Amino acid sequence: MISVQNVSKTYKMKDGAEIKALDDINFNVEKGEIVGIIGMSGSGKTTLLRILRGAESFDSGDIIMDGVKVSYDSTPYYSRKLRHATAIHLQRSFGLWPETAIQNVIRKLYGAKYGDEAQTDFEFAFDEFESEALEILNVVGLGHKAYHFAPVLSGGEKQRLIMARQLAKKPEVMLLDEPATMSCPRTKQEILDAIKNINEKLGVTVIVVSHLPEVHKYLSERVMLMEDGNIVDEGSPDDIIQKFVKGMDLPEPSRDPADVGEPVIEVKDLEKKFFLIKGGNVLEVENINFDVKKGEIISLMGPSGAGKTVLLRMIAGIDFPDAGNVYFKLNDEWVDMHQPGIMRMDVRRKMGFMHQEFSLVHHATIRSQIASRLGIKGENVVGEAKKKAEELGISEKVLDILYQLTDLPETEAKHQLEKIGLSSDILKELFPSFPDTEVKKYAEPIFEALDLPMKILDRRSYELSGGQKVRATLALVLASQPELLVLDEPFGDLDPITLRIVSNSLKKINKKFNTTILMVSHHVDFIEEVTTRAIMMEDGNLVMDGNPHKLCDTFIERCHADYLKDFDDLKKQMAGV
Repeated sequence: MISVQNVSKTYKMKDGAEIKALDDINFNVEKGEIVGIIGMSGSGKTTLLRILRGAESFDSGDIIMDGVKVSYDSTPYYSRKLRHATAIHLQRSFGLWPETAIQNVIRKLYGAKYGDEAQTDFEFAFDEFESEALEILNVVGLGHKAYHFAPVLSGGEKQRLIMARQLAKKPEVMLLDEPATMSCPRTKQEILDAIKNINEKLGVTVIVVSHLPEVHKYLSERVMLMEDGNIVDEGSPDDIIQKFVKGMDLPEPSRDPADVGEPVIEVKDLEKKFFLIKGGNVLEVENINFDVKKGEIISLMGPSGAGKTVLLRMIAGIDFPDAGNVYFKLNDEWVDMHQPGIMRMDVRRKMGFMHQEFSLVHHATIRSQIASRLGIKGENVVGEAKKKAEELGISEKVLDILYQLTDLPETEAKHQLEKIGLSSDILKELFPSFPDTEVKKYAEPIFEALDLPMKILDRRSYELSGGQKVRATLALVLASQPELLVLDEPFGDLDPITLRIVSNSLKKINKKFNTTILMVSHHVDFIEEVTTRAIMMEDGNLVMDGNPHKLCDTFIERCHADYLKDFDDLKKQMAGV
């Protein structure tokens, strides 16, 4: 059904360098197959998927899909034929209408027939498409949520609804780029089962790109291994997965959980309620009590929607609780993280926060972004900002609130500034960038620990692979050597080989600098490998606190994550046992 013949693709960088993303690729896919593609970040997987979709040009070769031949020099007419035959699902895509689930699918069915889903007339569209939309929702396991408001669905339900909308186009081929990588085991299981149903019940051919071995073991009939733009091997999931993980770095020895200091964070009686206009009381975080000791690596774990990110943001002083307190120990004095002022600025200067929705500045070099980060978290930043604030007539409390914005994702910070009538220029004036010439000195040890080449410093963000972007963002956070590192599930996009590099780096940094690390993760292997202590949340409550291995086993059982079962042999191989 699909034949890829001698396809190549080269990207030209701004500095004149060339990156060969695909190098003379050849393979075939039979109708109704589920074929997996595995490989390290930057091996060419996503580029190949985009070319199959007709969304990316290529330099040489041919693609034959369902009888249609598209060559490297074909007109856009033929690329549109690829887009008509395929549907694509991207990992971080959540484009949905603020309507019920069934209305979202009906809109897509209407658009496929009449040309513009935005103009859907629901008065007669329900009569024509309701039963077909229900059938599609049943295939992805959302029939029981058909009349639920889409924005209040869980993350996994939203991803399945996006798949349902793609199925409404009646594609011959479903292209999946890292499906459910960022999801908890329960959500991931639901999404993987939906993919199986799509293949078995509708006969849709599936090509799935994933760097997670367990996904291919559960889904794929055949797997292709990519390295440096080449398909270097293909075969059964077991054989290719073993070849993929062979030779990965051995895990760095873990820190002794008992080798920690005194408490440096105290969380007391935290409460927070969240309401949605059309959803009622959807989350209630309550009675949260625990402490964090100096040098610990703690994972907050639990299903999607349990309140982990909410708790992390309250601990960091980004969000305010309805009740309770968070205290940080600073020079033998406990600082309330919800009382604005210079003391809280001093705490925040020693904190690095990496959000799940992290983003690099698209056109800026990594060097300039590290310079900006060092300007925000530098040793003398609080004193210098205080002087500048006095010149501008800004009080210490307002200065601290503005400083808090530097720990938010860029889009969220801009939104907060716009609400009070300010632009991001005020942050640049209060916290100017570090000299570019000094950046290399701070970056070199961090880049070495993260296995990043120093030439990345002068690359722009869009010139990096997905794995390089994650590690470059972590380098930004680590450049100022924070005493507390807060990580909100930023590593879900990494392949296991790169993740091992990051895991080892975090453990080395923790031991060398006694850095305290508090993180949210859904990746149970990562939690077991890195953390000294785990805390499980469910429905806004802390339900377990203790040994990471015991909590991970319990978590898998509670999630009914079949795709993680019968996987112990590979886990031992990846751990070097």
